Amino acid sequence: MGIILGIDVGGSTTKIVGLRNRKQLGSLQVRAADQITSLYGAVGNFLSKHNLMLEDISAVALTGVGASFIDGSIYNIKTVKINEFQAIGHGALRLTGLPEALVVSMGTGTAFVRATKKEVSHIGGSGVGGGTIIGLASQMFGKSDIDAILSLAEDGCLSNIDLSIRDILGSEITSLPSNLTAANFGKIKSTASESDLALGIINMVFETAGMLAVFALRNETIRDVVMTGTLATFPQAETVFTAFRELTGFNFIIPHDAVFSTALGAAELGAG
Repeated sequence: MGIILGIDVGGSTTKIVGLRNRKQLGSLQVRAADQITSLYGAVGNFLSKHNLMLEDISAVALTGVGASFIDGSIYNIKTVKINEFQAIGHGALRLTGLPEALVVSMGTGTAFVRATKKEVSHIGGSGVGGGTIIGLASQMFGKSDIDAILSLAEDGCLSNIDLSIRDILGSEITSLPSNLTAANFGKIKSTASESDLALGIINMVFETAGMLAVFALRNETIRDVVMTGTLATFPQAETVFTAFRELTGFNFIIPHDAVFSTALGAAELGAG
């Protein structure tokens, strides 16, 4: 069998994963002004990086919001479209080796997918995601480049932005951590810096995703929550979801290659 390319065509980036005999050959992502350019750029870069020819590719499996812009085959190679939620679920289970999980895919928005070896189902979503970070940062301090926002957030302090349980009660309580957020952006100090604002926005998006995941599992036996997508690779993600793990008892996991999870799922499903 030749190489299967799984390609997740997103709103701003395209992720690509190659499988040879169901083993991962490599992965990469590219940014471009439009989905078509991004897609073909990703394929070209992947072939060049791994010294491959078009003849080495037996199939292309497309998924993601940008896949709808693609008609017909890619370079006359057999091309199939994979349901994005199926790709999200299968990719996360493959990355983690888990038999079942709630998968939280954090991109421009956030999707919640219940995944088992037998069935994958989309259970809901949230409009709070990467698009929220970029949109609010653009309006609040004039930054729309995600790398610039992340750089600012490194020096941020949440105590200048968020209202905590300690702020409300003025003392420690046994049932809740005193530093738990009571209100995102509920205590913006006049001295708050752009770095504080950047960190506050990112933290709000992560906390929203985390709490929605907890609510989704209240009546479930599933205990593992797999965080995937570009946002899962942000340095603040590990801090926030470690705190959620300790607070809720659910096992929040950020797998290696989380950004390529959906592309990996597409490749696996495309392999049949």
